[in-house]
Amino acid sequence: MSSSTPEPSDLSSLADELRKVPVFADLPKEDLEWLAAQMNFLDLAPGEIATHSGSPADRMVVILEGEIRLQPANLNGAIRGARAPAVTGMLPYSRMTTFPATARAVVPSRMATFPAERFPDLLARLPVLGPRLVATLTDRVREFTKLQDQREKMAALGKISAGLAHELNNPAAAARRAVGSLRQAFLDFRQAAARLNAHPLSAEQRAAVPELERELAERPAEAVTMDSLERSDCEETIAQCLLHHGVTRAWDLAPTLVEAGCETEWVERIYSQFPPEVLPDLLTRISASLVIGGLLNEIENSTGRISDLVRAIKEYTYMDQGSDQEIDVHQGLESTLLMLRHRVKTGITVKLDFDRSVPKIYAHGSALNQVWTNLIDNALEAMQGQGELRIRTARELDNLFVEIADSGPGIPPEIRSHIFEPFFTTKGVGQGTGLGLETASRIVKEHNGEITVESVPGDTRFQILLPLARHLER
Repeated sequence: MSSSTPEPSDLSSLADELRKVPVFADLPKEDLEWLAAQMNFLDLAPGEIATHSGSPADRMVVILEGEIRLQPANLNGAIRGARAPAVTGMLPYSRMTTFPATARAVVPSRMATFPAERFPDLLARLPVLGPRLVATLTDRVREFTKLQDQREKMAALGKISAGLAHELNNPAAAARRAVGSLRQAFLDFRQAAARLNAHPLSAEQRAAVPELERELAERPAEAVTMDSLERSDCEETIAQCLLHHGVTRAWDLAPTLVEAGCETEWVERIYSQFPPEVLPDLLTRISASLVIGGLLNEIENSTGRISDLVRAIKEYTYMDQGSDQEIDVHQGLESTLLMLRHRVKTGITVKLDFDRSVPKIYAHGSALNQVWTNLIDNALEAMQGQGELRIRTARELDNLFVEIADSGPGIPPEIRSHIFEPFFTTKGVGQGTGLGLETASRIVKEHNGEITVESVPGDTRFQILLPLARHLER
C-alpha cells in the first residue's frame, strides 16, 4: 500500500478525481481543491488491508477506484462490499468509535481519507455536504439493518432446519419401511388366499373367513397394555397351541395374533369351525390381513404427521399469505412450538395458559413468529434439558399480553439492561450472533409494542405487549 499527501501542484487533478464521486460532483473547483488538500490518498494492491476491524474510526474513506470488501468480525463471516465511487468509513454525526469490519482491496484500488477531527471545518466550509453525508449515513444504517435482519433470519432458520429435517425424516422413513413391509404382507395374503380357496370349504366356512378378519381388526388391542415379559409369555402360549394343531409357522404367526388380542380360546374356536388341514392357510391369511391393516394405519399416521408439519411450516412462515393481516397469536405460538419440538427434551415440561378469547391482532405474522422462536429457543437453551417452559396469553386493556417464561438460572442483574443491545451475547465465539433479542425487541417495537424482562434464579419472564388496534408502523 502506498500513500501520499497531495502537493499544491496536484490539487487540480485530485479535485477532478473527487468530482467523480456523486456526493462531491457539483462542488466548486476551489472547494474540491480544499477538500483534496485535507486528504491522504492511498493506492492498494489486491488483498491489501485499508482498515482493521476494531481500529479507531478516525477518518472518512472515499473510494475513488476499485472495490473493497468489508468483513465484520462480529457477524460470523458475513461480507459486504463497496465499489467506487463511494463514501464510507467514519461520517459526520456517526456514533461509531471503531471500525466494525476489516476492509480489504479486491482489485487494484485507490482511496482518499479525510480525518474525522476536521469534520467541523468541513461542515463549516461546505455546509451543503452535511445533509448529503447524513443521507449516506442513513442509507448505510438501512443497509446494515437489512443485513442484520437477514443474518438473524438465517440464524433462526438454522435453529430449526436440522430439527425439522429430523422431524420430517422420521415419518417419511417410517412410511417407506411400512410400504416395503406392506408389499410382502400383501404377497403373503394373496398366496394364502389362493391356497385357502383350493380347500373344499362350505359356503358358511368361506363366509366366516372375512368375518374373522373383521372381528380381529375391530377388537381392542389388549396386548398394548402388556409389558414385554407378558407379551412373550402370551406369544409362547399361542405358538404352542398352534403347533399342537399342526400349524408349522406357529412362531411367525403368534406375535401378530397376540397383537390382535387373540387367546388360546380363540384358536380352539377356529379349530372347531374348520378342518385341521385348513388352519395353516387360514391363519396365514388372517395374520397377513392384520399386518396389512396395521401397516396401513402406520402409513396413515406417518403421512398425517408429514402433513401436519407442512401445515405448521406454512402457518409459521405465513406462506401464500400477505405480510399484514389479522392473525391469531396462539396459532403462531403453537406452530413455533411444533417447529422447535426437537429442542424440547424429555426433561422439559411445556405449560400453556392461553386466553383464546383475546381477539386477533393486525400484524406481520412471520415476523412475530421470529420473536417467539428467539424467545422460546433462548428459554430452552437456558434450561439445558431440564425445567419448565411456560407460555401465557391474556388481554390487558387494549393490548395483547404474551409471557414466555422458563425455570432456568436467570439473567444476572449486571447484564439485564444490555440483553436487547445488538451483538450482546454471553455465548462463546461462534455460538451466537447476539442479534436474537435485539431483533425480537425491534420487531415488537415495529408493531408499536413493548418487550420487558423480569428475572430471578429459577424464573425468567419475557413479557410482550402488542396493541389490539389495527395499526402498524410504516
